[in-house]
Amino acid sequence: MQPLSVLLEHALNIAYQSGEQLKMFYQHKVAIKIKEDKTPVTEADLAVSRYLMQALQEIDPTIPVLSEENCAISLEERKQWQRYWLIDPLDGTQQFINRTDQFSVLIALIENQRPVIGIIHAPELKQTFYAIKGQGAFFIQDQERSRLDSRHPFNPKQPITIAVGKSTNQQKVLATLNPKFNYQFITYGSSGLKSTLVARQQCDCYIRLGDTGEWDTAAAELILQESGGDVFTLSQQPLTYNQRETFVNPHFIMVGDRQWDWQQILLQQ
Repeated sequence: MQPLSVLLEHALNIAYQSGEQLKMFYQHKVAIKIKEDKTPVTEADLAVSRYLMQALQEIDPTIPVLSEENCAISLEERKQWQRYWLIDPLDGTQQFINRTDQFSVLIALIENQRPVIGIIHAPELKQTFYAIKGQGAFFIQDQERSRLDSRHPFNPKQPITIAVGKSTNQQKVLATLNPKFNYQFITYGSSGLKSTLVARQQCDCYIRLGDTGEWDTAAAELILQESGGDVFTLSQQPLTYNQRETFVNPHFIMVGDRQWDWQQILLQQ
């Protein structure tokens, strides 16, 4: 069994190659289809998914790969997996279509139902985030690497800054929060990239009230946990991986500092 550090090195190279493929598609108009869940999928999603699945299997053929675009695998089969790759080849497909540059490749390695490697690579933003369980989280931009530490003291006099996907979500999010505090919203791109705002202390948390898949959160969860943050449901339960027939996550919050009194900030759900 290859060490996590070796697997990370291979996976980072694959993430960069995937990013280069996305950039090539991004230069042209892409074919778009609407999936059964009413979300868009492009030829870029499908092509990069095929590349990722093949490239990750070549690292170690004994490690299965589960992709958002290739996930028709029963729980009966999946629950036998001790270790598997969990990927989203294009997180932020709508952002890709809208040409905001706010999209990314997500790669996570899951071991015994918990993420142990997490990578978020945003090719147009030239940003890469990664973590290994127990070894910290890191950010690379312009070939400069820095360690992430999302912890910061709570100041009740300052507004709590919250990343959301759409400005229309703000009232729904406010309904989950204690009105005794002040809040400020930041509207930003893909789910993975909103988590990176939290990891870099550019906002305090990211609250998601819409559907996401396990591939949307696994890499972000590890990066946040390794930088002092966390991810949990609005009733403060951990997210799960590969334990249900569905891949749809419950509503959740990603936080920069796990030591804040989130029980007081969130209304009881």
